[in-house]
Amino acid sequence: MAPWPAPPPPPPPPPPLAAPPPPPGASAKGPPARKLLFMCTLSLSVTYLCYSLLGGSGSLQFPLALQEPPGAAAEPPPSPPPPSPPPPPARLGAPSPPPAPPPPDSASRGEPPPEQPPEEPAEEPAEEPPEQPAGEPAGAGAGAGADGWGLASGGGGARDAWLRTPPAAGDTATATAQSALPEREAPESSTAADELAGRRAANGSSDRGGAPGTPDYGERKLPQALIVGVKKGGTRALLEAIRVHPDVRAVGVEPHFFDRNYEKGLEWYRNVMPKTLDGQVTMEKTPSYFVTNEAPQRIHAMAKDIKLIVVVRNPVTRAISDYTQTLSKKPEIPTFEVLAFKNRTLGLIDASWSAIRIGIYALHLENWLQYFPLSQILFVSGERLIVDPAGEMAKVQDFLGLKRVVTEKHFYFNKTKGFPCLKKPEDSSAPRCLGKSKGRTHPRIDPDVIHRLQKFYKPFNMMFYQMTGQDFQWEREEGDK
Repeated sequence: MAPWPAPPPPPPPPPPLAAPPPPPGASAKGPPARKLLFMCTLSLSVTYLCYSLLGGSGSLQFPLALQEPPGAAAEPPPSPPPPSPPPPPARLGAPSPPPAPPPPDSASRGEPPPEQPPEEPAEEPAEEPPEQPAGEPAGAGAGAGADGWGLASGGGGARDAWLRTPPAAGDTATATAQSALPEREAPESSTAADELAGRRAANGSSDRGGAPGTPDYGERKLPQALIVGVKKGGTRALLEAIRVHPDVRAVGVEPHFFDRNYEKGLEWYRNVMPKTLDGQVTMEKTPSYFVTNEAPQRIHAMAKDIKLIVVVRNPVTRAISDYTQTLSKKPEIPTFEVLAFKNRTLGLIDASWSAIRIGIYALHLENWLQYFPLSQILFVSGERLIVDPAGEMAKVQDFLGLKRVVTEKHFYFNKTKGFPCLKKPEDSSAPRCLGKSKGRTHPRIDPDVIHRLQKFYKPFNMMFYQMTGQDFQWEREEGDK
């Protein structure tokens, strides 16, 4: 019988395959062997075609057996031959044909045989980027040339597209609020020291004023009462005592609005005030108002019915206390005797020195009475505030229209400092005294200088008693000494 013509092999031609051994009972040559060779060649062609379709051009290397030798001309692959009709079903009892062996080339080269095309995997969802912390902009905290994941930026792709996606509205609001927070907390470098002190007084928990534990809610209002004077008269002691009252909210630091910060406007002044509820009194104290010529007119323009409190003290003792405070800050200043006189030989007092000028109470009060009736001004004795604090505080509470809450049970006399300290009657904690700047020991002053100052102040004191309708008995006190 003539040999069966071999089908044309697909280019590049595979190496010759060894013919499988004939099964028992079959001849070495015959149509079954040729069919097996054809089926093996067709299987290789179909495998190559499937790999090419799945992987795309350049994504999968050809099997070595199918690669063209270097320098060979690239020819377009011919169309695969038409598939042959399926073989007839095997009869029962007939031996099954043996499997085709792997190509000898692959085995001789030590390379694995070509793999069968794997099943196409299901498409996996794109990996989601890590969750960004609320309020943190994308890429924040990354180093130079890196994104939020520590990788070099600028790679593009889905991850970079996500980074370029604008955040949601809620995230934008959170990020804006957090970024505005440091601006809101950091003071501007051009802000004056007094403004910062005033804002700290309004915003700091320890300086908000009012009774301890008062909730910080309500609204900020312009003050209904002011402690306007005088310096070194006892204004701090009065403020700390009235702040014990639950219906009083007061600024702890002196705002100095009507003498130094008036150009900032009433809105700035209102923001300095603590928040108050209906029925509570807003207060502040700045002792220098009493000796500021523009203060009465400015306060009257803000509120005609405002209540004013002036704490006064023997002007000679007050002048020495004023000098003592300055001496603690500037030890190099001249002595009190040198500063108090223009000419000590002639006995001329230097009334231009602020320590002396402040004690001429009648002169300053005359300016205030041009804008406010005497009924809106309460004069508190600095001496009686030490020996009878509860009595003076009763007058203050009546003047402000408050119930008498601050009484003698709130005070404890400190013999070391020489003035009373505040205490909480409901607990056994130690009394709270004023700071080290209060109760300083006065330097020894020449008695002749003190006598000359008493004579200087006496006519002004008499005028002040007449204007206020109160006798503060400073002359009798000096006679007793």
